[in-house]
Amino acid sequence: MSDEDALFRALADPTRRRVLDLLAERGPLTVGELAACFPELVASGISKHLMALRAAGLVTATKRGRHQLYELDAEAMSRVFAPWLVKYEAYWSTALARLRGLAPPSGG
Repeated sequence: MSDEDALFRALADPTRRRVLDLLAERGPLTVGELAACFPELVASGISKHLMALRAAGLVTATKRGRHQLYELDAEAMSRVFAPWLVKYEAYWSTALARLRGLAPPSGG
């Protein structure tokens, strides 16, 4: 599976996207701290989501005492997203330029 495929597979899950939002908002968190934000899940469920996010390169883990702190890896996200966004930015820029060419001149 390509890095891009792994990234989008990880992002397809709404719980994982919420985990990423929490890490972006609050900074590094433990599994327990994250699990407290998801009363419908147990800590082992959060751990599985974190494993998928780590495999996709979206989060990193650092051992601190007896706990692992999970942190958003924004640089890795940028590396994976940047080429994809550039490709589609070129498409939309061209499409918008064509659309502007079809519009009647403004002014009056």
